[in-house]
Amino acid sequence: MCIIFFKFDPRPASKNAYRLILAANRDELYNRPSKCADFWGNGNEILSGLDLEEGKEGGSWLGISKRGKLAALTNYLDAKPSADAQGRGFLVSNFLTDNVDSYSYLKKVSTEGHLYNGFNLITAEFKSKGDTVCYYGNKGNAEPVILKPGIYGLSNSLLETPWKKLQHGKSLFSSVVSRELSSEGLVQELLHILNNEELQAPDLAQESQGEGYSRAMLRALSALCVRSPGYGTRTNTVILIDAAGNVTFTERTMVNCDINQWKTRSFHFKLLE
Repeated sequence: MCIIFFKFDPRPASKNAYRLILAANRDELYNRPSKCADFWGNGNEILSGLDLEEGKEGGSWLGISKRGKLAALTNYLDAKPSADAQGRGFLVSNFLTDNVDSYSYLKKVSTEGHLYNGFNLITAEFKSKGDTVCYYGNKGNAEPVILKPGIYGLSNSLLETPWKKLQHGKSLFSSVVSRELSSEGLVQELLHILNNEELQAPDLAQESQGEGYSRAMLRALSALCVRSPGYGTRTNTVILIDAAGNVTFTERTMVNCDINQWKTRSFHFKLLE
C-alpha cells in the first residue's frame, strides 16, 4: 500500500514556483528487502529505490530520470490478490528505461493490466517542449488519461477516490503547497504530513473495498502514516521540479526494520534537455 499527493503545474507563474510537487509514502512489510534510492541505469540517469525481493528484483515504486521521466505506483486494496500475478514494480522500472512517451506506455500497459494484481500507475515527462502527466488504474477505465494541471491524491483505490485519509492528506498537502516556502522548508513540511499517524476511521468506503482484512488492519491503513506490527510506512519521498528543471529528490527511509531508526538523503540535479 502507498499514498501519493502531487501538484502538477506545467507553466508555473514565477521562476520560484514548481512544475511538480510530489509527496509519497511507501507502505510495505518492514523486513521486505529493498535498496534505498540511488542512481542506476545507463549513465546513472535513473534515480529510485529498488525492490530486492526474490523474483521481483529491480522493480520500484517511485522513480525519476535525468531525462525528465517519472513514474509512481500504488497497489489497489484487495484482500485476495493472485499469487501468480506479475510483479507490479517492473511497471515503474520499465517506463523509466523505455524510450516511449508516458501515454503510449500506459496504453500498452492497459492491454496487459489483467496480468497484474490491482494497481495505479502515474507516468510523466518533464521536457522543455512541455510537461505531461498520465494515469492508468487496472481496476478502473480501460483507457489511460492525460491529467490536467492541478492537485491530485492517489491511495489504494482509483485516482481521487474520496477515502477519508486521502481527503485529509490532500487538504494538508494543498495548504502547504499554497504557501511561499523555501525548498528546504517545503520538503520538511511535506515530510511532516507524510508522518501523520492520525487514524481516519471508520471509513465505510475503504472498509468495503478492503473486505476480508481484519478490522485492526483496516484501522491502521486509515492513517497517512501506517503503523502496525511488522508492516507500515517505511519510506517517505518528496520530489520537487522547479521552473528551470532543477530537481530535489528527498527520501527518508526506515533502517533495520525499526520505526525509531531513520535516515534521510537528498539528491539535487538538473533535467537534461
